[in-house]
Amino acid sequence: MDDNNTSSGAPKENAVQENDAGQITKDESSLGNMVRRLQDSMSIGKIHKFWETQPVGQFKDVGDSSLAEGPIEPPTPLSEVKQEPYNLPSAYEWTTCDMDSEETCLEVYNLLKNNYVEDDENLFRFNYSREFLGWALRPPGYFASWHIGVRAKASKKLVAFISGVPARIRVREHVVKMAEINFLCVHKKLRSKRLAPVMIKEVTRRVHLENIWQAAYTAGVVLPTPITTCQYWHRSLNPKKLIDVGFSRLGARMTMSRTIKLYKLPDSPVTPGFRKMELRDVPAVTRLLRNYMSQFSVAPDFDETDVEHWLLPKESVVDSFLVESQYTREVTDFCSFYTLPSSILGNQTYSTLKAAYSYYNVSTKTPLLQLMNDALIVAKKKDFDVFNALDVMENESFLKELKFGPGDGQLHYYLYNYRIRHALKPSELGLVLL
Repeated sequence: MDDNNTSSGAPKENAVQENDAGQITKDESSLGNMVRRLQDSMSIGKIHKFWETQPVGQFKDVGDSSLAEGPIEPPTPLSEVKQEPYNLPSAYEWTTCDMDSEETCLEVYNLLKNNYVEDDENLFRFNYSREFLGWALRPPGYFASWHIGVRAKASKKLVAFISGVPARIRVREHVVKMAEINFLCVHKKLRSKRLAPVMIKEVTRRVHLENIWQAAYTAGVVLPTPITTCQYWHRSLNPKKLIDVGFSRLGARMTMSRTIKLYKLPDSPVTPGFRKMELRDVPAVTRLLRNYMSQFSVAPDFDETDVEHWLLPKESVVDSFLVESQYTREVTDFCSFYTLPSSILGNQTYSTLKAAYSYYNVSTKTPLLQLMNDALIVAKKKDFDVFNALDVMENESFLKELKFGPGDGQLHYYLYNYRIRHALKPSELGLVLL
């Protein structure tokens, strides 16, 4: 599973008529921006050559109905998986990053904060918090050995990182154990050392040692072969700041005061029984989510342990709200978003852009449009500057109505060593990768 991923960084908004909703794309999700890093030392042609050697759907096979859906290659006997780590350049050594250690977590945080995904104009750089990293990297059943660092032997400084977490993902009717690879980051000064390909091979090796042979990942470029292609949409919550920092621009024929008025939201949620999720809600939310996700072709297979970890509110990491019937006390609806700020580079006034990313939402009694408008209201109350959403699941039904604007980048989803014969529509996908 030498999975590669790219990001187009954090592009600005794609101005559409009178909509100035801004953009920070989440193209760096799950396979951690790998192709972009590989591009430092490889041409696009070489990247495609690399992928042609991998067990992924190939362009030449598109539309070939004789190929069966499912695993492309069978698992290798564990005794045949390489037991020793891959060789690094002689000045560097492997380290396993203990994310339970405050000191190590801070090292990983600082490496990413200073060297991770930037937009093409170097205005923004993703700034995952230490709390977020602890949450993202330690789900139920995680493997500490999949949190892989590279240190300079002489200084012991952490100069590169890559991580994997286990997941159960349902593809049609089959639940498959997979890895999600993320946070591939090489120090800016070492991009010529060709560390990224070795790191990708090493995390692959360690995943295989746990008898896991499939992965799901995303990329901002087209590789062989996307299972679907999605678009990010962006809803401005603090339009003046977004315009001031160059994230959005003023729409045609728009003044700042008209723009602020256009995006104004009510002071509090309008749905009766709308409240923050609590620990006691985990069983009800799990039932709601499992029932809802069953309609999508590819979706996570969440149990109560997963829901407690991924969706129970965690300050500055993930927010979840639900609607509880005031008569039956039944939980009927659910919405959630996670927090991913970006550092604003070179701006005298602002240092951080606070972005909310739509996560999992379920509407049964409350219209989805109303539920998501309440999510925007609570995000605005929590001082988020922008609310981002992919056009996956049923999201398309509320985007335009709630004044989201389309972003200028696409996000491609891939499965490694698992073939899906026909590409899905974004609305058939029920998976959001961090």
